Amino acid sequence: MPVPARRLPSWVWVTGLTGGAIAAVAVLSVRAEQGPHPTASATRPSASASAGTTASASPKPPDSAPKNQVPDASGTGRRVVYDLSDRRVWLVDADDTARRTFTVWPGTVDPVPGSYTVSVRKDATTGSDGVKIEHIIYFSVVSGVNIAFSNAVDGSSPPPAAAGAQTGGIRMAEADGAALWAFGDLGTKVRVVE
Repeated sequence: MPVPARRLPSWVWVTGLTGGAIAAVAVLSVRAEQGPHPTASATRPSASASAGTTASASPKPPDSAPKNQVPDASGTGRRVVYDLSDRRVWLVDADDTARRTFTVWPGTVDPVPGSYTVSVRKDATTGSDGVKIEHIIYFSVVSGVNIAFSNAVDGSSPPPAAAGAQTGGIRMAEADGAALWAFGDLGTKVRVVE
């Protein structure tokens, strides 16, 4: 008489697959950290670099004098530093040299100061404000709101958020978004400071 096959409960399969996925991500993160990393361009694009494109009527993010000094207590090594009070991002190479800095337009929900890693990268989508965005780099979640860097495809600044709207997108100029996309691989450190 044949013995009927026993089926494993679904929770066993889910647990096994989840454990395997976590192990794979950990191995890939370690390998990515040990491998070569691109460096960000130290120069900003010139006005002639955008020849042939129409200028955006939207305002530029606030930009006081260029600040190449990376904030104190922002960690060491290759990382992205985001200063909440200054609305500024630095792309910092492994030797602690700031290769690029730029101002941003933050959403209405700020990440909590601390250390994060780039967890998801997405080429393009539509933002919660209906604007097509690209170079989306997720690194945190606050009260169910995803926090990510991105830039509008058309180069515009985000419109003011509707009263009570919770947005976690940190927008930047198109050239800055492309530089951050090239710099911010999965597993790249992100340090948020006040």
